[in-house]
This record gives sequence, structure tokens and C-alpha cells, in this order.
Amino acid sequence: MDCVIICVPTPLKKNKEPDLSYVKITSDEIAKYLRKGQLISLESTTYPGTTREILLPRFESKKLKVGKDFFLVFSPEREDPGNPKYHTKNIPKVVGGMTHQCTKAGKALYEQTIDRVITVSSPEVAEFTKLLENIFRGVNIALVNEMKMLADKMGIDIWEVIEASSTKPFGFMPFYPGPGLGGHCIPIDPFYLSWKAKEYDFNTRFIELAGEVNIGMPHYVVSRIIDGLNRNGKCLRNSNILILGVAYKKDSDDARESPGIEIIDMLKEKGATVDYNDPHIPSFPGMRHYPNLSMKSVELSKKRLNKYDCVVIITNHSQYDYPWIVKNSRLLVDTRNATAKIKNRKIIKA
Repeated sequence: MDCVIICVPTPLKKNKEPDLSYVKITSDEIAKYLRKGQLISLESTTYPGTTREILLPRFESKKLKVGKDFFLVFSPEREDPGNPKYHTKNIPKVVGGMTHQCTKAGKALYEQTIDRVITVSSPEVAEFTKLLENIFRGVNIALVNEMKMLADKMGIDIWEVIEASSTKPFGFMPFYPGPGLGGHCIPIDPFYLSWKAKEYDFNTRFIELAGEVNIGMPHYVVSRIIDGLNRNGKCLRNSNILILGVAYKKDSDDARESPGIEIIDMLKEKGATVDYNDPHIPSFPGMRHYPNLSMKSVELSKKRLNKYDCVVIITNHSQYDYPWIVKNSRLLVDTRNATAKIKNRKIIKA
């Protein structure tokens, strides 16, 4: 290979510390076979300094000089699953190399397939760029999630508020509430920076507060389910509940860090019987934090919907016929405003 791109997971440990074991193992393997002229690009999201502190020493142990004998860059992955407008080719690519020659080599690689490549002065700048992008989203989602909970208490529809605020042509960008954060990026990446910041005796208060709010959203959804069941004279224990959507994002088949999985686990722990339906995920084998939560998607039918004490919209997939679902459900908890155009007392927003 002339070019090797590293795209391995960078999860968090239980104590919210970065787990770079996959990056280290992969780098050790590459180092065994590193030769002159090769370009190595790290794309896995991580804290500023990873490329320089972890990859570079492993590769230079081969007595090869970076920028002369081999080339090393960081170029963060950017993707938006399910987005019909933006894809790999037309999403600009940021590249930061260990040396000027490294950056030139990285730019030459990515220009083969990507319309626009943006070069920055160092791997650290590129590493920080990806984190800032995701922290920006995480903080703003936490803000609107907090506003949603307040609006619910005040009897105000936060979705209508957001729609009205969005008419301002400057100084406002709409973010939307939900049942919690999912995917590999926003729930995880900010904590990489907050961990690294401690080396500099710096406390990233916005990141940690946003994380606290977003992590708490599945608990809020469960509390709204309990409220709805109580209104119907039911308790959560021994209730039959259907979750619609376990993908973390609309029209996606990615369940990584999905709040839907956490909500299923919480409901089961509280004694409910829980099924799920997701047209994109026919079976769920479990995952890192939920190894024993193996389930299969159930088919939707009028008879099946009617047997559940509560139906919960976690992921607003386009395939769902929401008027039909509302009509045939006893109680529906909507975390995505998917039923915005439907007026029915069965519906509870969460």
C-alpha cells in the first residue's frame, strides 16, 4: 500500500476516559511494515495531540524520518448518514500534517475523490476541528433539550417555538430536541477534549453540563411514558410497550449509542415487556454496553399495535405511517414531533 487510512473506533471507557486501544494496536501493526514513501492518515476522532504523541513515535521507531521518508496526517471523518444532499465527495475534507510535505501528500490523496480539501497548519488543529464541530452540536442540542423540558412544564409546544424562532434571518440556528444523543460522534467526542483539558488544568464546563443534560434525556422519556400510563390507569410494571426506531437517526441503520436501546433497557429493568420495530434494523444482537439485549424487530399491524399499552416514537423514520399508527395505538409518546400535524389526546410529547 502507498496510503493507509486508519478508521477504527475510539470509544470511551466507563469513567469517560478515551479508549485508544484500537488506534494503538492498528498503529503497531502498520509500524511493522512501514516503508519509505508511505502516507498514513488517521481519521478516527480523538483529542488534540494523538497523532503526534501516539502514532509518530511508533512510526519513527523504524528509523524513518517523518516528512521525508514517510508522511503522517490527521484528517477527520465527516459524514451525515441519511443526508440526501451531502456525501463523501462533496463534504469538504480537513487535512493537517506533521510537516508541510505531509500536508501536501495528504491533500494529494484526498483530492482524488473529494471536491474540496482544506489544509491546516498541524494535526492538532485538524483534531480540534472535528471536536469543535461535534461539541457545537452537542451543546446546542443540550440547550434545546433543556428548553423542551421547561416548555413541557409550562404547557408550551417547544417545536412551535423553534419554528417561530427560525423565521429570524440572522443570529439563530435551529436545533431540535430528542430522546437523547446517539451515534459515535456527539455522545462521545466532547469527552475526549474535556479529558485532555485536565492536562492543562482547565475545566470544560459547557461540555460537561451539555453531557449531563443529554445523558439524562432517556430518563425524561421514561418519566413521560410513566405519566402517560398513569393517565390511562396503568403502571409501568407488566405493561406492554413498543419502541418505534432503534437507529440513532432518521432513515439510518446505525444503532451505535442509540438512546432507544438505553430506553428499552431502562423499561425492561422496571418490569415492562418491550418490543421494537425498525425497518432499517431487522435484528439487534446487543452492543458493548448491552451485550444481553438481543431482540428482533416485530411486524407492525393493526392488531399488534392495539395490544400495546404504549407506543413510543424514538426514531422518526420516513417509512412510518404516523396517522395510521396513532389511530391504532392506545397511547403514543412522541419524542421527535413526528405527529405534529395530528391532533389526538392519545399523543404525549416527550
